[in-house]
Amino acid sequence: MKTQIKIFFYLSIAIVVSSCSSTNRMTMGVTNPAKVYLSPEITRVGIINRSTPTKNNNALDKIDQILSAEGLNLDKKGAEAAISSLAAELSVIKNFEEIKIIQDVEEVKSGLAVLPAKLSWDIIEKLCVENNVDVIFSLAFYDTDTKTSFKVTTMPVENNLGVKVSVPAQEVTLNTFVTCGWRLYDPQTKLVIDEYIYNKNMAFTGQGINPIKAVEAVKRRNETIQEYSQNVGIAYATRYIPNNVRISREYYITGSDNFKIAQRRALTGDWSGAADLWKQELNSSDAKVLGRAYYNMAISSEINGDLDQAISYASKAYSDYKNKLALEYVNILKYRQQQNQILEQQLSR
Repeated sequence: MKTQIKIFFYLSIAIVVSSCSSTNRMTMGVTNPAKVYLSPEITRVGIINRSTPTKNNNALDKIDQILSAEGLNLDKKGAEAAISSLAAELSVIKNFEEIKIIQDVEEVKSGLAVLPAKLSWDIIEKLCVENNVDVIFSLAFYDTDTKTSFKVTTMPVENNLGVKVSVPAQEVTLNTFVTCGWRLYDPQTKLVIDEYIYNKNMAFTGQGINPIKAVEAVKRRNETIQEYSQNVGIAYATRYIPNNVRISREYYITGSDNFKIAQRRALTGDWSGAADLWKQELNSSDAKVLGRAYYNMAISSEINGDLDQAISYASKAYSDYKNKLALEYVNILKYRQQQNQILEQQLSR
């Protein structure tokens, strides 16, 4: 009974605090610049696979495959899936004249499960000239490292009479850590424009009457890793295009009757109508209400895309009326301004 009273008490407090909150949260969509900028002069790209083992590294790779219970082609197929999906996604998001997958170049192979040393610019320039491309995307490494654990359990098996009975069995868990890294080489500037690593841990469990059967029961591992590898290629391609994200903002909903009515308008999507009421409060004689009104007008200006006006309103809310949210908001708006300038430069080139 005491426990129920405590739960009711805490829930009551939560409801009261929520209902007394002076702000509400809204979200809006914005476009951020590409994480990595590619010059429009770059029209032909090459993609290489450094994760393929060199002849000298074959022995190490085979030992790794045996120790981690991997299929002979798991890494190979995963790397190929990542490269293929990168090429396909680049063809969709960028207007390239050609996207060429460059294969069987012995001097670029590494095959180790770590980020290898950067390729020399002599090799990069040679690849670009021989394949008539401007830059080189490199899958610098790709590896699936699997740790296997077994435990004794039971599993239902149908006997000759069609009755299910529990029999001793082995349960296997395959913890597979997939990691891959990308680089982008630009021979014109002799810069590695981008370097990025993806990794993910995946666990797969299966049962069988013996360890071999248990491993066979984990059928979805290879398909899941293939799918993840394809998604990695797609994700890496999106680093080169502007991306749409949702951002959240707090706005004031208390202080006067106008704020309460404005909240209801905002909840219906009538932000213009809400701003009309906030603007009326700019004539208030209450400093606290004035600070909130100027802050909310900054929110309205940001919604309308006028960041200069938003900064002006938010700055006044902080400097003249000591609004507690306004200073951080000014800095957020200034950062958005910088991002928009970068985006405009990217889109205009």
